[in-house]
Amino acid sequence: MSGVNDIRSAFLDYFARNGHEKVASSPLVPRNDPTLMFTNAGMVQFKNVFTGAEKRPYSTAATSQKVVRAGGKHNDLDNVGYTARHHTFFEMLGNFSFGDYFKDRAIELAWNLITKEFDLPADRLLVTVYSEDEEAADLWRKIAGLSDDRIIRIPTSDNFWTMGETGPCGPCSEIFFDHGDHIPGGPPGSPDEDGDRFIEIWNLVFMQYEQVTPDERVDLPRPSIDTGMGLERIAAVLQGVHDNYDIDLFRVLIAAVEQAIGSRAEGAQRASHRVIADHLRSTAFLIADGVLPSNEGRGYVLRRIMRRAMRHARLLGASEPVLYKLLPTLVSEMGRAYPELVRGEALISETLKLEERRFLQTLDRGLALLAEATDGMETGAKLSGETAFKLYDTYGFPLDLTQDALRQRGIAVDLDAFNTAMERQRAEARKSWAGSGEAATETVWFPIRERVGATEFLGYEMEEAEGSVVALVKDGAEVSNAGEGETVFVVVNQTPFYGESGGQLGDAGVMTDGETTVRIEDTQKLADGLFVHRGRVEAGTVEVGQALDLKVDHERRTKIRGNHSATHLLHEGLREVLGNHVAQKGSMVAPERLRFDFSHPKPMDRSEIETVERLANGIILQNAPVETRLMAVDDAIASGAMALFGEKYGDEVRVVSMGTAEVGEKAGKAYSVELCGGTHVKATGEIGLVHVLGESAVGAGVRRIEALTGEAARAYLQEQDVRVRRMASILKTSPDEALDRLEAVVDERRRLERELAEAKKKLALAGDGAGGDAGSSVKTVNGIAYLGRVLSGVSGRDLKGLVDEAKASLKSGVVTFISVDDGKASVVVGVTDDLTSRFDAVALVRAASGAIGGKGGGGRADMAQAGGPEGDKADEALAVVEAEIGRAEAA
Repeated sequence: MSGVNDIRSAFLDYFARNGHEKVASSPLVPRNDPTLMFTNAGMVQFKNVFTGAEKRPYSTAATSQKVVRAGGKHNDLDNVGYTARHHTFFEMLGNFSFGDYFKDRAIELAWNLITKEFDLPADRLLVTVYSEDEEAADLWRKIAGLSDDRIIRIPTSDNFWTMGETGPCGPCSEIFFDHGDHIPGGPPGSPDEDGDRFIEIWNLVFMQYEQVTPDERVDLPRPSIDTGMGLERIAAVLQGVHDNYDIDLFRVLIAAVEQAIGSRAEGAQRASHRVIADHLRSTAFLIADGVLPSNEGRGYVLRRIMRRAMRHARLLGASEPVLYKLLPTLVSEMGRAYPELVRGEALISETLKLEERRFLQTLDRGLALLAEATDGMETGAKLSGETAFKLYDTYGFPLDLTQDALRQRGIAVDLDAFNTAMERQRAEARKSWAGSGEAATETVWFPIRERVGATEFLGYEMEEAEGSVVALVKDGAEVSNAGEGETVFVVVNQTPFYGESGGQLGDAGVMTDGETTVRIEDTQKLADGLFVHRGRVEAGTVEVGQALDLKVDHERRTKIRGNHSATHLLHEGLREVLGNHVAQKGSMVAPERLRFDFSHPKPMDRSEIETVERLANGIILQNAPVETRLMAVDDAIASGAMALFGEKYGDEVRVVSMGTAEVGEKAGKAYSVELCGGTHVKATGEIGLVHVLGESAVGAGVRRIEALTGEAARAYLQEQDVRVRRMASILKTSPDEALDRLEAVVDERRRLERELAEAKKKLALAGDGAGGDAGSSVKTVNGIAYLGRVLSGVSGRDLKGLVDEAKASLKSGVVTFISVDDGKASVVVGVTDDLTSRFDAVALVRAASGAIGGKGGGGRADMAQAGGPEGDKADEALAVVEAEIGRAEAA
């Protein structure tokens, strides 16, 4: 039971048998504490439970919590590789009581675990208690049978835990293991306590007070327990080794380093092997939890860790990227306990490979500059701050990497000069911002961006987090607070809210601390990475420095994610159906629907639209995981990933892959591969369904499709089904036969309309008496046959056809037909070909139009049409044409 995986399982199973809820590790990016860069203790995810702000369905819990200590006040980075127990990443085993049991039960559980379950000899254990906590000392004597000389009272803050200046607090009791008198060092509290003989393996925190003010402390109504035991430390004890790097997990990882690089972990090289093994763990877990290398915040700490490992790999002789080759070993060792490693393996591997390839390109030049600058320096000397800044600014060397490279030679860095150079660079950046356009925006946002840094975006992995307000803007100016009813722009240090970009709308949601509530209506990404939340204060007052719970509107985000992922599938479907000339020309991803613009020279027919829709839904039915990788932009595009129209890309890009192509050249490969920084579903099945509403033109050579997904698509199709059933009911048939029946009804209507039109024509051309013909209405005027009639029940659009038929019947003559509809008249005049030299149909129709209140008319010499608003004067119009014929001179 001495393997790391066995110890972890044994710990959790032991507490589960003793009534504790097994709770999964929370992410390394804290959801509920904006003051922390990374999760640095097991109790972080339970902070709100301890304070009473959050209720859970259990009162006791046990975890194995992922922890990173490589930034902020908890920073062990510089010591890693050179000591026996420092790590950037480790696992913290812990059991917790939220007002359930207290000191006696906590001590009993701890003592039974380590002496009975783990079988550690009791005579090699001793404990510390806070000097004023006589209760704990009595319990150790009673439960563990420890003598007074093995219960050490510590009067300092080392044995009194506080959450902060105010809040829950209480005394601690630590359990130490004695590695033996062959190792230098004394017990805790002694002058030589810093030696390695006595090693702390477990800390029990008795949370029994609340610090109300710096001077006032009161009893908590429900005292609680928070414990922490480093898995690596207890593994070393149980495996009979003194050094954490000699436990089974690290032996496997270091062996993988040896094999990959061809260098033994011996002598001076041993520290480099340890650095690589440790940093591989922290790197992999940080990327799996959504942190990617960048030049600020958490991403910068990750980059420092990665590059420190890469430099040590270079010291061991690696000339090509090597860290990604070690990843399968790590996943094999820890993936079962932490499945996020398995899910994120592709992203972690690509990120490692990309970062190491880029860093190796500049590493040799940077190290050469460093060697040149320090040539002849002796121990105790200082490297110029300007040189250190040049390494940082030009070669991407973090300051601590330069310090680490010089460490073995005993050379320091002039930090004051380094900071001066950094400030000078910022001043130059301010000048460039002032002249780059959009002055109104930059006047407000860029100074904030410079002061507080880029916003940490947490939204790829989570929709709820806690953030600290770092700036407020109201009416175009910074303010310290905003009250109820006011609209304000809120900037926080970290946020799960997505800022609008790439066609995806910004998130909405709420920010609150229980008393203050800000309803967020939109989120924008401004000033090179500053996330700006526009909201309305619904209750209380929001202030700079305030900690708020940030909650994205889950339903809205879910719909947006589904629509965004659907655009990728539709894009690939369009390329497959229409051709590779299809490229995105714009998009809009909203919660209600999606819009996708693309290059194509002509309208799509219905079968093409249906095929695109079918292909997209086929990938949705695969329910395939949506994979994200980080790649160099050129490599990504060269590999076939499609860049999105209008998006600006940096050197590194997120590449989103969906589904597996089943046919064609891509069969068996990823179906859709695109560069995209937006949020997406975890698996294609979450989209549910995509339905294309239609296709239209946007401009020359650009088409647009609009579509619905998920519930919106289902609801739309359900409405269509209701309409079909209603139509079937009206047609008195079944839904399956409704289309055939409708087509039959339409055909019948068309037949009846034709027959009616024929009847109207016959009626229109009939004589004055029933059953007569047109000839009975013909007059002879000035020697010309003239047929003039006002036709009832005939539309204006049918007049020309009737005039043509009348002209054919007359053989020679002039025809004037007028129809009246809703008081308005339409008139058509026709002249047979033999008479067009004497009569112009256009002139005649204009004369008729004048009689019915119209203006002008148009057509040809043999046929012209006009209209007028005074239908009651139709007979006068006929008479006007007749008069015009009568005045004409004989041919």
